[in-house]
Amino acid sequence: MAISLVTGGAGFIGSHVVDALLERGDQVVVLDDLSGGFESNVNPRARFVFGSVCDPACVDYVFSCHRIDYVYHLAAYAAEGLSHFIRRFNYTNNVVGSVTLINAALKHKCKCFVFTSSIAVYGSNQVPMIEDMEPQPEDPYGVAKYAVELDLRAAAKMFDLDWIVFRPHNVYGERQNISDRYRNVLGIFMNQVMQGQPCTVFGDGEQTRAFTHVSDVAPIIANSVDVPAARRQVFNLGADVPYTVNDIAKRVQCALGQATGIRYLSARNEVVNAYSSHEKVKRIFSCSPKVSLDEGISRMAEWAKRVGPQPQSVFSHIEIERNLPAAWQKATR
Repeated sequence: MAISLVTGGAGFIGSHVVDALLERGDQVVVLDDLSGGFESNVNPRARFVFGSVCDPACVDYVFSCHRIDYVYHLAAYAAEGLSHFIRRFNYTNNVVGSVTLINAALKHKCKCFVFTSSIAVYGSNQVPMIEDMEPQPEDPYGVAKYAVELDLRAAAKMFDLDWIVFRPHNVYGERQNISDRYRNVLGIFMNQVMQGQPCTVFGDGEQTRAFTHVSDVAPIIANSVDVPAARRQVFNLGADVPYTVNDIAKRVQCALGQATGIRYLSARNEVVNAYSSHEKVKRIFSCSPKVSLDEGISRMAEWAKRVGPQPQSVFSHIEIERNLPAAWQKATR
């Protein structure tokens, strides 16, 4: 029986990957510092360890106590827009933490390292995004993710470490942290609408994204180590059809049965159109998304109503306030 380590396993996508791994018969160890996740998300059949990937002693403890076969690294602070203003925090958590984990995987001769990167590595003006395009990240979060991808390739050459990289995008669904005001637009909108507030949109709302329900993502990540052709390959992972943010706001309000409107804010520095090609993942994994956007939003809305509206969390360690969007300035002071 394989033993799999899932970092960020108390978070949104990570907790669903844990479920999928348990379903396939793995023993699962979860390492999470609960900075963005909740212990209640962790399947009780998994072993939970409270700690950070940035803590070498904690990481070494996990690997010394368990014969880890596979690492699924999902722990990250994934806020592209905010990453411009929290550069040190971004690189510490998303690069140094990842390298600490890679070091441990090398020392303990793990069989494969599965890493969730991001389509943020592509930057702008590269749509549809295809895996063999040259990455041109435009925000520190994308830079961090691509740096880890490069480090994994270097580790493979030097130490023969197998790896698989997924670049998921705009994943949504049950267990998403709807209190986070900086990321996950569907969760932000649902939290606002349940409080009778309008959906806040940066710019004109015509920027496009392709949204993917978590049930179409987590099983592919979990089962990837069983697909030999996936080793040392990069895969875009998500839905094919892009929608405007304006459209998403209307669909969320419809699903929750409340027409609260839209409040437009000043545009922020972000990629306008971001959607990718998924021909490679469909070919290698013989899969395609099964959950339509309306069905997925409906499922998430029913879950959100059970959870109820949440107070918005505030990131209190902004490093650079220059050019910080006005809405975030009010939230961080």
